[in-house]
Amino acid sequence: MHIELPEKLYYSMGEVTKAFQVNASLVRFWEKEFDVLQPKKNSRGNRKFSKEDVKNLKTIYHLVKEKGFTLEGARDYMKNHKKELNTIEIISKLEFVKTELLKIKSQL
Repeated sequence: MHIELPEKLYYSMGEVTKAFQVNASLVRFWEKEFDVLQPKKNSRGNRKFSKEDVKNLKTIYHLVKEKGFTLEGARDYMKNHKKELNTIEIISKLEFVKTELLKIKSQL
């Protein structure tokens, strides 16, 4: 899954939920369940997600929604398989490049 977000330091809850096509309640729930998610909150309590938070959300989404892990299984996997997670990220980027190249090829 490729997430399209503009280049910014922080993303709002709305931007994140739109990019992942999930409800805000699910993101808040994952925030409670996974220690790696630590969005900053402003004085009004609005969450601001950093690029690292978005990367962790992407990993959680991949493990839970695409691979079918339980929350506990996803937590354990993220703690014990950091090297494999980097591989997943690289594969995701390569798949995105492949789709873009195929789009360009079809336009030629």
